[in-house]
Parts: sequence; C-alpha cells; structure tokens
Amino acid sequence: MRFIDEARISVKAGDGGRGCVSFRREKYVPRGGPDGGDGGSGGDVIFRAEPRLLTLYDFRLKRMYEAKRGQHGMGSQRYGKAADDLYVDVPVGTLLFELQKDGSERLLADLSEPGQEHVVAKGGRGGKGNLHFKSSTMRAPRFAQPGEEGEERTLRMELKILADVGLLGLPNAGKSTFIAAVSAARPKIAPYPFTTLSPNLGVIEDDKGRQLVIADIPGLIEGASEGQGLGHRFLKHVERTRFLVHILSVEEVHLEDENPLVGFELLDEELAAYDPELGRKPQVRVLNKIDLWSEEQLQALKQAVKARGEQVFLVSALRGDGLEELLDEIWRRAQAEWARAAERPAPLVQPAWRAAASGEESTGEGEREELPWVECPADSGEDGQDCCGDLPDEGGDEAEERADQEEDRGSDVS
Repeated sequence: MRFIDEARISVKAGDGGRGCVSFRREKYVPRGGPDGGDGGSGGDVIFRAEPRLLTLYDFRLKRMYEAKRGQHGMGSQRYGKAADDLYVDVPVGTLLFELQKDGSERLLADLSEPGQEHVVAKGGRGGKGNLHFKSSTMRAPRFAQPGEEGEERTLRMELKILADVGLLGLPNAGKSTFIAAVSAARPKIAPYPFTTLSPNLGVIEDDKGRQLVIADIPGLIEGASEGQGLGHRFLKHVERTRFLVHILSVEEVHLEDENPLVGFELLDEELAAYDPELGRKPQVRVLNKIDLWSEEQLQALKQAVKARGEQVFLVSALRGDGLEELLDEIWRRAQAEWARAAERPAPLVQPAWRAAASGEESTGEGEREELPWVECPADSGEDGQDCCGDLPDEGGDEAEERADQEEDRGSDVS
C-alpha cells in the first residue's frame, strides 16, 4: 500500500427528520387533537484515531463521507429515531483542517492519542411535530418544523507520524540497513541514493517489553529546506519525535579536511532552515559503514572525533559493529525524554463547538437558530391525511404567517 500523508475530503452530517402533522383518530372521536411526533436527529460525523492505520491512502479512494438523516416523526405521538453517528477512522497523528471559503484553513483537531475522537460535523436537530403547537387559540395546527440540515465541511487531512526517534541522514548513509538491523522492519535496501522514497517505521523492544518507535526519513541533501530532493517532504514526520539520530556514512568523511564531520553540520543547517525547533532537538550522531575502512583509517577517525570533543558512535549496520553501544545510548535518551514528558502537564484541548456551548467565546459552531415552521398541504388536517415526512422544503415564513392568522381568528371567535 502506498504511503499517503495528505488528503482532502468532504463530510456531511445527517439532516434532522421532519416533524409530523397528524391528528388523533379513533372511534367516537371524529376530530381528535394534534398528535404529530418529532423527527429524529441526524447522525454526527466523528473522526477517531486508530493505531492500526499507518497511511491516508484510503481517503484518496473515497472523498465523501455522509452520515444518515434522522427518521421522520410519525402520528400517534411517535418520535422518529435518531440516526447513528458515522465514525471515520484515521491514523494516530492526523491533523484535521477545515478549508474556509476565503481559501484559508482552520485547525479542528489533532488526533495524537489512540482512540481519541473529535466531532467534525454535528447532525441536524429533528423538527417538532404539530403536537407542540396546540394552544387554547389554535386547536388544529396544520404545520410542523422541518429537520435541521446537518453541518457540511471540506477538510484537509495531514498525517504526522508519531515516533520516539527520528532517523535522518544524507542519501545512501545506511539508514534503512540500520533500522532493519535493530528492528523487524524490512525496508528496501540498495546501493544507490534515494532508495527510501517514503518514511519507514521500526519498533525496538528491550528485555523488559518496552518499545521504541523509530521513523526512517528519506535522505536529505543540501537545499532540502528549499524543496530540493525528497527528504523535505517528510521532515514534518520528525517534528513530534523526542530526539533525532543523525547517520553519516564514512564515505562522506574526509580526514584531510579541517572539519571531517562537516556532513553533520549540513544536516543541522537544513533542519534549522526548515524549522528552528527541529534544529534544537536533541540528537545522537552516528558514523556508519566503518566496515569500508581499514583499522588505520578508523584510528585516525577516532582521533579526529576526540580532538573535536564530540560524541560520535562508530558503527557498521551491515556487520553489527557498535550497535549495542548505540542502542544503549538511544534507550538512555528515550527514558530521559519520557521522564521529562511525564513531568509536563498535558494541555486541555476543548473542541470549538463545546467551548461555544459552555459559554466561552463563541466560534458560531455552538449557536443554532430556531427552526422555521412548514405548513402541511391544504388537503390534510383533521379531516384529511397525515403528512409525516412529506412536508415541502420551503415556505417556513408563509406557514408562520398562516399560523398567526389562525390564532388571530381564534381570538376573535372567543
């Protein structure tokens, strides 16, 4: 399955069911009162973070998601059934943006926890049946409310992979070989640049059953922050990692240079240019493919690293040299970051529609207008047929005016 990390879809919540215009009919009661029930509410559209999903590929195939409408009201004071909510599963780490009419977008939700849910479109309320409009001056109301329309939105979805460690490096640095050596992941491995065309995830497990997720990002090149190469497209996937592992091949090291480790500085510069926060992330530096060098060259390399006062791990992912020491350091860093994260209280995020309902600054999502009235056809009523679910779509103002006139006539008679 292709790795897709962006998609655009439309969602439509269910409309509310119509209220019913009906009158009680039974033996010896030729002109019973109104008994039309209310329509049911339409279904909500709810997005849910599902840890088993890893890509937005399915949303390239289906682009419209619509919940069902509520059942119409019925006679004998029977209320329509509310429609079931529509659940849409997305990968953990998916951001939902609403596209506005002016071309801008607004963040609706960041589904960063497994099982986390967010209502992106509320279903419409069901309309009231004519049972609610009976009064001392209006004995036979021939109108009811239509169902409210469900909310409709156009969404842009963006997936940012959630991983503990981000694996970065220049093309052909051996990142895929490394992740295959330390985890059960089996990425494509070949002796040419840009073998990795999309992020790969690997899981490392220690003897205590703890797991560590590593994200392997396609290789970066100089100018990646300006759109060169492939890696810049996927840098967003390391924004949420706790720290980074920078891998450089010894083929990129030139001992005769003043700074033989200039490749690491290139990675740092590209990260900082893309996002200063990425440039400040903790990192572990690794020189891979030491199996390509002689013992004399390795000794000279160790001396050069020591002279610069930097901590750099020398490994061969192919042969397994130095991997144990590197993994110990990765686990040590991960535990420190987990402990630091546990000390920080998680921010309380409240959906906009709930904020509006609770009396906070309104975004318009929590406010709903009163539904109009819609009149039943003239051939229905106490002596005609019920009109449950057959109300016209328009005519709310006319129906309300008609109701006022009937009420005025009732007042004159009394």
